[in-house]
Parts: sequence; structure tokens; C-alpha cells
Amino acid sequence: MTGARGAACGDGAFTQWHLGGKLLPSAADVKKDWSDHALWWEKKKTWLLKTHWTLDKYGIQADARLLFTPQHKLLRLQLPNMKHMKVKVNFSDRVFKAVSDICKTFNIRHPEELSLLRKPRDPKKKKKKLEGMEEDSLDPLSPTTAWFGDSPLSEGNPSILAVSQPISSPDMLVKLYKPQSLLDKAKINQGWLDSSRSLMEQDVKENDVLLLRFKYHSFFDLNPKYDAIRVNQLYEQAKWAILLEEIECTEEEMMMFAALQYHINKLSIMSSDNHMNNSEKEVDEVDAALSDLEITLEGGKTSNTLGDITSIPELADYVKVFKPKKLTLKGYKQYWCTFKDITISCYKSREEAHGTPALQMNLRGCEVTPDVNISGQKFNIKLLIPVADGMNEIWLRCDTEKQYAHWMAACRLASKGKTMADSSYNLEVQNILSFLKMQHMNPDPQFIAEPINTDINPECLVSPRYLKKYKNKQISARILEAHQNVAQMSLIEAKMRFIQAWQSLPEFGITHFLAKFQGGKKEELIGITYNRLIRMDAGTGDAIKTWRFSNMKQWNVNWEIKMQVTVEFADEPSLAFICAEVDCKVVHEFIGGYIFLSTRAKDQNESLDEEMFYKLTSGWV
Repeated sequence: MTGARGAACGDGAFTQWHLGGKLLPSAADVKKDWSDHALWWEKKKTWLLKTHWTLDKYGIQADARLLFTPQHKLLRLQLPNMKHMKVKVNFSDRVFKAVSDICKTFNIRHPEELSLLRKPRDPKKKKKKLEGMEEDSLDPLSPTTAWFGDSPLSEGNPSILAVSQPISSPDMLVKLYKPQSLLDKAKINQGWLDSSRSLMEQDVKENDVLLLRFKYHSFFDLNPKYDAIRVNQLYEQAKWAILLEEIECTEEEMMMFAALQYHINKLSIMSSDNHMNNSEKEVDEVDAALSDLEITLEGGKTSNTLGDITSIPELADYVKVFKPKKLTLKGYKQYWCTFKDITISCYKSREEAHGTPALQMNLRGCEVTPDVNISGQKFNIKLLIPVADGMNEIWLRCDTEKQYAHWMAACRLASKGKTMADSSYNLEVQNILSFLKMQHMNPDPQFIAEPINTDINPECLVSPRYLKKYKNKQISARILEAHQNVAQMSLIEAKMRFIQAWQSLPEFGITHFLAKFQGGKKEELIGITYNRLIRMDAGTGDAIKTWRFSNMKQWNVNWEIKMQVTVEFADEPSLAFICAEVDCKVVHEFIGGYIFLSTRAKDQNESLDEEMFYKLTSGWV
């Protein structure tokens, strides 16, 4: 054949020829459907998907090795509930598109919140042993063989993903990797795949195991009527994060989470046969209750309410204030405090409230952290307020739960630049009060509706540290006491409460990365949340400085070394840091991804602007 050259190909020894530079298939096995096949250039890690291009245009020489291979391949996904499912995924699609197709198959709305993560490796375990355990733990639910883009789920029933399955054995907790420090948590985040490149481009092989997880902690329009699977998988991700101590919580909070988990397990088992048939009825019954559980759309578009243009509510009360300083043991000092707009003013007494305040704090951009102990009647609010040279630390101590709820809600809104006139203020107050109520122990410990010897299995309900601290009978008693506060909840309400309580934890939504800041001498942490960047102490996790996305002008990456990120702000010095042990593209994508999520609005349709996502997360790659 004059002017023809061949390229070596794999997968069935199918040879791809071109004549005069144009791609031509051979006549071999022409009856087979090759529509899903495409050429893969191994050396350059590139799919040759532009069929109108010639091999010369791709820069392919005669000695190039090309694979003629199916684009859809099997992938083993570990879902947030730790169960594995086999799916056929398009290995030539960008990961963002592949995840959208996976979520469509699983009936999970808002796939932009999820992504794929490589399985973390426990450095304490040998590789061979770990791989063996991985295979042993593979226990597929109805294996899925979906062909994305052509038809819905062809085998298996995705509705089973809406049903929570209790942890069958404590051994499962033992096998799973548990981060021991903030640095371990940062290393886990090295494993996020690049959403702008395909699986094959990132060395993912057929039958590899990847984790499907909620990557961005900004859950938009979470509605039990349409999101049964999404709610359950969110609950499962939250549950495992708490059990594996990926997120810190107090002892009282742990018992509350355990009680909710125990309650959910009971209801799930009781309704396993007819849960799906009764789900619509159940949702209707708890609609009123769920109106109090609306999850705030952090970073989403909000509209001004009438309250914003009329009188703005204020708080005024005696509050104890503590300003920590080195080499001092001075405690809290009581002030008459007024909270107006987003500013707290502290006076020595109520009578001096019309004069000059002894202390004044503007809370825009501050870090707000709860420090609560119900049994000890401690209701503290920790404020880290941005200043030119770092952060000012101020602690507020309230006397009652009601006072704490109002001041805490006001501080959270003020940190976002919102006042108490915002429509979400009263909802935030009620959510905080509800969260505190769930942590209350029964006033009469002797009154427990169920016998202690019930099969409560505390090893599957609390994290390892509490198993070491208390005997199983003690933990069981504590869980059953806490259960009295949640025993009347429906299944869907209990899951929503669990998610809400997870969101209320101080560490919620912070993704950590190891970094070295410009001018810094040691490695620190950069924390990324839905609306800000946080410079953190690598040992303690304390916030040193905060930068809000709303004040950002642009963020750039030095793509030549793929290590340095530079962020410019409107009214403060630029920020530069070098990523340690991770490609800065991962960090860049988190920033751009959260900004992309902040553009979502309820009045827009369900379609995603993929190109806008790539523009915000890909840079100039």
C-alpha cells in the first residue's frame, strides 16, 4: 500500500493504519462494534480522540506504540459507606465528567461536590499485607455494570444506596487507616485526582480501587424528597470521619453521634424490607421538622431580605471576656457587651455603654470556634480576629445555653459579613439550641427505656479513644442515655441531624495541605474551606492568619515547577506558599472549585457549566 505506515497496537492486536496521513481501520473483524474504542498513546499519556486529525498532526512517528482500547473500563469504587461497587467508567473522559456520570447512575444530585480519591496508604503496614486486606474487604453490593451515556443502570438497584447498613464487626474499624495527626490528614489529601484530566492520564488502571467522596463541603439544596441516596452517603461519610477520628469532637458530642447512629441502625434494620416503599410517606410526615434542619448554603448566592433594609437586631448583655496573653494567668473579666451589625463593643459596666468602649472587635473574616461542655455548663466562643500582623485571640464565655446560642449565631454570621437581620439568623440560633439539646444526658440516669444488656455493640458506635477510656457497659449506658433525646426522630430526620451536627464541629470542612509560606522558616499547614484560606500551625492546628475568597483578586500557580501558589488580594499583601509533598494543582483546584460552587443558585437549572469549572480550576494547563 503506497504511502502507508503502521503503528503497533495492543488489545486484540488490531492494527491501525493511515494512508497519506489519514486514519484507516483494517478489514480485520469488521463486524465487531468498535465504536467505544480509541487510540491511546502510552508514551505521551494522551488519548487520540480527534479522529479528523492525522497522526502527523499529533506528532506521532513510525516507531510510536499506540493502544487501540475500549474507552469504558471497569473501576472498583469505594463509596462513602465503605462498600464497593463495580462500575464501567469512561477512562477517556475528564474526571469531572466521569464523576458526573457516576453520580447520575447512582441518582446522586449535585455531582460537582464529589470527586475521586486514591486510597490512603498506612505507612505502618507493609504493602503486601495491605493489598491482601484490601481484597478481603471487597464486598460488593449489587455489582453495577453501567454503560454511561447509553442507558441507565443495567444491573443492580441504586436505591439500596439510600439504606444505611450497620457496621457488622469492630474488625472493620481496625483494618481501616486512621490518621494520627494533622500531617497524616494532609497526606490523605494528596490523593485527590485532577478533575481536568482523564483517569488513564493519571495512571489509573482497569479494576483499580478509587474512593468516591464528597470533596467540597458545601452541600447545595439538600432535600430529603429528592436526595435519599445523597443524604445517606453524606451521613455515612460523616459517620466514618467521626469513628476514624478524621475530625475531632468532644466526649459529649461523641456520645450524641453514637446515639444517633444507634437510632439510625435500629430504624434501618426495622424498615429494611419496606423502607423504599414508605419513603415518600415518611418524608411528608417530617417535612415540618426538616424545615428546621435546612443546611445553610455556605458560599451560595443569597438575596437580600426585608430585614436587611429595616432595623437590624442587636444583642446586649453581660458577657465574660478573656484575651489570652503569653506569661499571664489572668482569667475572664466581665463586660457589658453590645453586638451591633458585625461589631462587638465591650464596656466596664452597663452605665458606661454610651461612652468609649474598653474593647471593640469587628468580626468580619474572623474564625469562630465553639468550646462547649454541657455537663460542666461551659459555653465558650473562641474568636480569632484578623489583624495586620496575624490574628487576635478573644474568648467569650456565656452563662446559659440560650445566651450562647444567640451570641454564637451572631458571631458566625458576622464572620461572613452578615448581620442579625439576615434571614438565616433565627434558624442558626435554633440549630445551635437543638445541637446542645441532643448532647444532654437524661436527668435520671436510672430511667433507660432499654436494658443495658441489649446488643448495642459500642465498639461500632464510638471512636477507639473512648473504647480505651471506658468499659463497654459504661459506654452502652451513656449511649442509651443520650438516645432518649433522639428516640422520637424518624429515620431521615436522624440522618439530617447527624449531618447538621457534623457541620457544627469546629474542624468541619477544613482540607489540610502541608506548605511552606514565603518568608517562613518551617513547614506549616494551609487549610482550605468553602470561603477562606487559613494559615495553621502544623502541630496544634491553631489558625495564624485567615484570608477570605471574597477579598481575592486572583490566584496563580508557577506551572514550571508546579509547587508555588500565589494569591493576590484587594487590600492586603499577596500570599505565596510552596506546596510540600503534593502537586500545587490539587490546592489550586480546591480554591477554584469552591469559588465555582459559590456561583450556584436555586433558580438555575440542574446543568453544570463544565467549561467554567475548568477555567477556575485548571489554570493555563
